[in-house]
Amino acid sequence: MEERELISKCLLNDRSAQKDLYNSYAPRIFALIKRYIQDTFVAEDILVESFFKIFSRLSQYRETGSFEGWMKKVAVNECLMYLRKNKAFHLTIESDNIVLPFEISVESDIDFEVLSQALDLLPVGYRTVFNLYVMDGFKHKEIAEKLGISVNTSKSQFKLAKERLEKIFKQKKISITG
Repeated sequence: MEERELISKCLLNDRSAQKDLYNSYAPRIFALIKRYIQDTFVAEDILVESFFKIFSRLSQYRETGSFEGWMKKVAVNECLMYLRKNKAFHLTIESDNIVLPFEISVESDIDFEVLSQALDLLPVGYRTVFNLYVMDGFKHKEIAEKLGISVNTSKSQFKLAKERLEKIFKQKKISITG
């Protein structure tokens, strides 16, 4: 069934279409959630909550951009709400002028599983900012707005995450810098 038709049927509360939509996208949405939330049980709860919001707010999708991108945005927001609500998001060090010497990219030789395991070793604040910036493509200004922090705090969290990842990968003889 075509995506547009699936969405139309879901808007009519067609349970079969909702199941098809869930089965089609849940694995990718869950993988996204796991980048933010380490605890599998909590991540599963957030997946369910994300799909509840996706189905209940489906009429708000305006077909500008990809449908999967819209769903991912819902899931990321659910993750961030969970982290804020549970005070799991702790930031450290605020700096005034951090200039990153290079861009970081995860498209290179790094196996996603290796990167995922390394991200799990980061403090929640570092991991969250890294995910938002590198994996989900948000700018530091957007991250600051989403998390209620300054742009410089976002940059410092990213810099610290990158440094910690470089140490982890150096131990494993993997390079992430370009």
